[in-house]
Amino acid sequence: MMERKGRFRHQSLQDKKSILKMLDALKRGISKGEIAFGDDTGDITLEPHGLMNLRVTATNEDGQSRLDMRISWTNDSQEKKDVGKLKVKGG
Repeated sequence: MMERKGRFRHQSLQDKKSILKMLDALKRGISKGEIAFGDDTGDITLEPHGLMNLRVTATNEDGQSRLDMRISWTNDSQEKKDVGKLKVKGG
């Protein structure tokens, strides 16, 4: 479901085989630097690059299991200027 511009969210029931296909598509997309998501309500394309932050949370409580994985990165539209080598001097 498309919530607002720049954001895509989808929820559905899937079997293991379908989830493995999606994980494989994510792997290929990260490798190529482009991941496209879409359903009947909207779509979004992300361009992963550079260093990425990975957060994994796994829980198994009260008969319910959950796995959350978050991958994030900064979209740099401009090349960062090299400010040179860090110099530190002590007393």
